[in-house]
Amino acid sequence: MKLLLVCTSGGHFSTMKSLEPFWSHHERVWVSDLKRDTEVLRSTEKVHWFSHRAPRDLLGLMSDFPQTYKVLRLEQPDLVLSTGASIAVSFAFLAKLLKIRFAFIESISRAKELSLSGRLVYPLCDEFYVQWSALCKKYPKAVFKGYAS
Repeated sequence: MKLLLVCTSGGHFSTMKSLEPFWSHHERVWVSDLKRDTEVLRSTEKVHWFSHRAPRDLLGLMSDFPQTYKVLRLEQPDLVLSTGASIAVSFAFLAKLLKIRFAFIESISRAKELSLSGRLVYPLCDEFYVQWSALCKKYPKAVFKGYAS
């Protein structure tokens, strides 16, 4: 299975790295923004670098669509896996249009409500994982994988 691992730097990248026991067994390509922590990918992984976007940068999100489309067509992943944040939105929309499976893992910091990117991608996801069980009551499609609450 070919994976496209989509995440921004910082905590979202850290969460994706923690999933290495899963993704290390698959062919994979990364999509992230180039920051000090993600720079480590350069030496060992194939990466498509995107510009860093502020969480509510609607114009930036719109400008990501052509590059997102190009990456999806070039890589042809079986699954797009994202831990967020804003970078996940364009991939969720275009993966849905191209009939590519999309899975999202919500941040552990979201115990009572989904993040903005989580709320935007929730209706588009084939799989949506949360790390607090209480979120499953509000979001019936969510699958709990994490801490009880």
